[in-house]
Amino acid sequence: MKYIYGPVKSRRLGLSLGVTLTPYKICSFNCVYCQLGKTEAQTRERKEYVQVEEIISELRLWLQNNEQETEKLDYITFSGSGEPTLNIKIGELIAEIKKITSIPLAVITNASLLNDPLVRKELLGADLIVPSLNAITLPIFQSINRPQNSIDIKDIINGLMNLRREFLGKIWLEIMLVKGLNDGLGHIRKIKEFVDKINPDKIQLNSPVRSTTESDVFSVDKKRLEKFREILGDRCEVI
Repeated sequence: MKYIYGPVKSRRLGLSLGVTLTPYKICSFNCVYCQLGKTEAQTRERKEYVQVEEIISELRLWLQNNEQETEKLDYITFSGSGEPTLNIKIGELIAEIKKITSIPLAVITNASLLNDPLVRKELLGADLIVPSLNAITLPIFQSINRPQNSIDIKDIINGLMNLRREFLGKIWLEIMLVKGLNDGLGHIRKIKEFVDKINPDKIQLNSPVRSTTESDVFSVDKKRLEKFREILGDRCEVI
């Protein structure tokens, strides 16, 4: 399979069948904590990086050949090797998948394009959106996510707030914390202010546990994560 991978057992989504909508490492970010390595083509240009017909053909074949595993799936998940919302046909793909299976569909996104009303509209057919928000201030945002230079953290926050108003499905907001970069107590309290405005159904607090793009990236210890969980409130969980 070229575009379908897994199923993968994850802490966040249970048993998930992955779908990649871009070639390897085409992304709008170059995050220091990425487990896939450095971004090879950093862009915010939207186009049909992978054709819908090819993905649907692969998915149909997988579902037909793996009936027992299909029954166990919690989600079909758009994630993979790049930022899925860069694919301009993501809305069409969601609609086509809904025609062939009742398995819930999740989209994992870095939220960099959610300020675009068209992108948000294209995601409305999903069951679950898992966006990330790792920073509130521009310097911290740039140091941890290393975005394409036209992307502003204020736009991401606005996009997330608009998504909450428009999207009827579930939103699980991921916050990835890296020791010494975005784990200051004052910064966590600022994140809390904006999380309350975004109003996600769930907040998932995370920290790198596997190999990362940069060698000097370290996880935040569990005790500190638990303290931050208390600050962020009852909807927050450490994963």
